[in-house]
Amino acid sequence: MDRYILFYKPYGVLCQFTDNSNDTNKRSTLKDFIAVPSVYPVGRLDLDSEGLLLLTNNGKLQHRLAHRQFAHPRTYLVQVEKIPDQSALDRLRKGIKIEDYYTRQAQVQKLTAEPNLPPRNPPIRYRKTVPTCWLSITLTEGRNRQVRKMTAAIGFPTLRLVRVAIAITKDKQLSLEGLKLGDWRDLTTSEISSLKNLMRSN
Repeated sequence: MDRYILFYKPYGVLCQFTDNSNDTNKRSTLKDFIAVPSVYPVGRLDLDSEGLLLLTNNGKLQHRLAHRQFAHPRTYLVQVEKIPDQSALDRLRKGIKIEDYYTRQAQVQKLTAEPNLPPRNPPIRYRKTVPTCWLSITLTEGRNRQVRKMTAAIGFPTLRLVRVAIAITKDKQLSLEGLKLGDWRDLTTSEISSLKNLMRSN
């Protein structure tokens, strides 16, 4: 039986069910929150990132949503150091060179107010002389630590990163709505139907 789960991953939780490091201080993993066998994350969130994670035992869906060839949109709220101007934001929108590749075009907006998110534990580092700013960034690819590398490349390091949405159709998305930090839920019948339609479209 296929299983589809949404999880609100906290900061400092590995995006896997076991910590394979040799460190004596084992880190928190998905197993500490989700007691469901044989499901695996669709894509990843880094240890120092938070937010929406979809897990399933459907391998075809994992490939369809995670592989960059399908250009599947994912939205992040990103707190950066300093205040980027329009020129800096346009560079993110148009795509910039990171290491040996250029990022795809992205949707980028500067938020006018701080988003309603639970406090991070531990808190981000604050410097009284350096202001911060929140951005909404939607990508259609998910390379390793891409958002952090993008904002660093234009001179605005990422302080906090929260994935808030994963699109499943042109007009429908999975979101954090109704989830508390560290909680998970099964997808609704309607959400599962949309995912199955997505898989049939290719």
